[in-house]
Amino acid sequence: MKRVLSVIPAILVFCILGYGFLPQSKAAPATLNENFLVLQTPPPGGAGGVNTGVFYSPTPQGGLYPQTPQGGLHNYDSSLEGGVFSYSPFEGVLISYSPFEGGQGDVKASNPIKIGLLIQTNSSAEARNGASMAIDEANKSGGFKGRKFELMVKSMEGPWGTGSKQAVDMIFEDEVIAIVGSHDGRNAHLVEQATTKANISFLSAWAGDPTLSQAFTPWFFNCVPNDNQQAEILYKELKNKKFRKITLVTDDDYDAKSAFRNFIKGSEAGGISRPVAIVVDKSDRDMSGTSEIIRDMKPDCLILFTEPFTADKIICKLQEMKLDVQVFGPLSLLNEYSPLYNYPDVLKNLLLLTSGEWFMLEKSEFAVRYHERYKSWPGAASAYSFDAVTAVVNAFRVAGADKEKMQQALLASYIKGATGIIRFDDKGNRILLSDRDN
Repeated sequence: MKRVLSVIPAILVFCILGYGFLPQSKAAPATLNENFLVLQTPPPGGAGGVNTGVFYSPTPQGGLYPQTPQGGLHNYDSSLEGGVFSYSPFEGVLISYSPFEGGQGDVKASNPIKIGLLIQTNSSAEARNGASMAIDEANKSGGFKGRKFELMVKSMEGPWGTGSKQAVDMIFEDEVIAIVGSHDGRNAHLVEQATTKANISFLSAWAGDPTLSQAFTPWFFNCVPNDNQQAEILYKELKNKKFRKITLVTDDDYDAKSAFRNFIKGSEAGGISRPVAIVVDKSDRDMSGTSEIIRDMKPDCLILFTEPFTADKIICKLQEMKLDVQVFGPLSLLNEYSPLYNYPDVLKNLLLLTSGEWFMLEKSEFAVRYHERYKSWPGAASAYSFDAVTAVVNAFRVAGADKEKMQQALLASYIKGATGIIRFDDKGNRILLSDRDN
């Protein structure tokens, strides 16, 4: 480094002194030593004054970065081997290079293409794993015209409003091409507001709140069946099994309450007589009181619109009481580290709400690749984040960096993903009709 610094002043002096011997109608030829490419420009219009030379340090990818001896940047336009250099006079802005035929290529081509992933907490490993796997597979297949895809991950953990700040930082500091969200619906609304204002696509890989698409923003897409769609699947299953007495349990979990409200709202139209609902008492920490109420009601079908660990306690207590009841619930019961994966009979009912083959272990190509990489089987959050990032990658390969073209490419998506066929309607909701038919 000291050797490099000692060379800079000598080169600068040489360039400035040598300027007087150069023709004033065109740029001096570029000279290259092992550390810097030195360019020197004529005055604007070919007369008057001397411009300071500008040093460009070659990058490992062959790109060039601007730097003056004072650390600032100068406006500069000059041809070099068939191309035109230009850059902003603001310090820290990367130079761009527009080649003529036979030029050196786009310096920005070496920059990674960044995709944002917002996760619920710092410990949300499943969503991060699925998204990272999609990025790596995209890069192994060539990336995009020599450029690599890169995952930018931020957590929504913190006080209310953190989600909005994280989304804004991703958009304006990290300059992501799209944001994938694996978090609850409440945070999803914050992200949707930020992405809509910035005209950048936002793909939900977890929240099922249907009001997200009811904002009628063209920038929102949901890779997960929303709560209305999940309710319709449940209505059909409940009618097929002809349950006589259905009991619902709900708590204050945001996603679970959203699913509960939408189930109740459409139950009559779905052919289900209004079921009895129990609201969990927060003081009932081990769920013994709630479980006793359920036992006394003697339902043959129980639907748990709760957070996963509350559902786990209820199921354990009911098993201790030897109550034989079919248990269902929304897809949110299968979030990160959900204990419900340990109940095969319950899991079978919950998987009615998803599709694809991600949960079929050795029978799923996605699950096998995931297991080889992480030494564990994927959960729902892994599968949906994998598909959401894959959708972004595919759209970028079609549209490039143009935001509106990206949005249109996502709208036209048809992807055979880990969770089935990914298609979107004109509101950004996932179309489910083809999922089980293909």
